[in-house]
Amino acid sequence: MQTTRAAVAAAAALAALLTAAGTAAADTGSTPSPSAKAHPAAKAPTGDGAKALCKRVPKIDARIDRALQRLNGNDTVRGSVARLQKRVDNANAKGDTAVATFLKDRLTFRQSLIPTLDKRSTDLDAVRTWCGTQGDATSGKAK
Repeated sequence: MQTTRAAVAAAAALAALLTAAGTAAADTGSTPSPSAKAHPAAKAPTGDGAKALCKRVPKIDARIDRALQRLNGNDTVRGSVARLQKRVDNANAKGDTAVATFLKDRLTFRQSLIPTLDKRSTDLDAVRTWCGTQGDATSGKAK
């Protein structure tokens, strides 16, 4: 009885497989199947994103200003260059060369962020000016 059930199940699976293969082979027309069509959300962008960028200018500006304020803070501000420099000095004073080397590398990177963020802020000012000439009232305001 078990072999009969297994044979019937195998035959049903084979029939389903052959039916699916037959319809796939018969579908050789030039019209794509519904599953082959592109998803509607996968449309190519129509513009260069300038309008969306103009809307985001105030938030981007605030984020850059916050980062610069933190990096330029004194040695009590978490994330500041001065605080990390103090940690490097403390590690050197204790003779922890491995820790000092690690912190120096972090300090070098953190110091390189300041000119990068200053450049981005300058570039963003130019974008803000451009957006103002395009009639976008949200970002045309000066800092």
